Amino acid sequence: MRELAITVIGRDRPGIVADVAAALSGLGANLTDSTMTRLRGHFAMTLICTSPAAPAEVEAALASLADNGLLAMVRPVQPDDITAPTGEPYLLTVHGADRLGIVAAVTRVLADAGGNITDLSTRLSGDLYLLVAEVDLAPEAVDAVTARLAEVGTALGVGVTLRPNEADLL
Repeated sequence: MRELAITVIGRDRPGIVADVAAALSGLGANLTDSTMTRLRGHFAMTLICTSPAAPAEVEAALASLADNGLLAMVRPVQPDDITAPTGEPYLLTVHGADRLGIVAAVTRVLADAGGNITDLSTRLSGDLYLLVAEVDLAPEAVDAVTARLAEVGTALGVGVTLRPNEADLL
């Protein structure tokens, strides 16, 4: 079995997930991890699956989706591509008036401290901007990161909060 990373993007419509899942199931592929969202009328999906089919076969099976305006890309995932989490899980939230450079400034603080963003989403509602990110961060870096984030928040005129992320419950 191969592990594959697949992305699907395009204008949203009902049935995209069903179409992709059916094509993959037809090849004997099993979805293991996925994230899917709608962004201003566009659908975006990223998933990992195990498959007996080669990446080119999977791309060919998903090619029919292009008739409906979707683009699918497939690439193999090597075992050494998988990195174990480093640090502890934290939740970062940023909210305030939309301004150019919020994501760049906040993520730079995290990157400089060796923080690894494991999930990030943003939403714009009118003039209100919201960023929510899950971050793996070394506990010894938290105080310095919190101080730098406060400086960035003040400079951008947004509220910034970093707190421990509670364990996921399944």
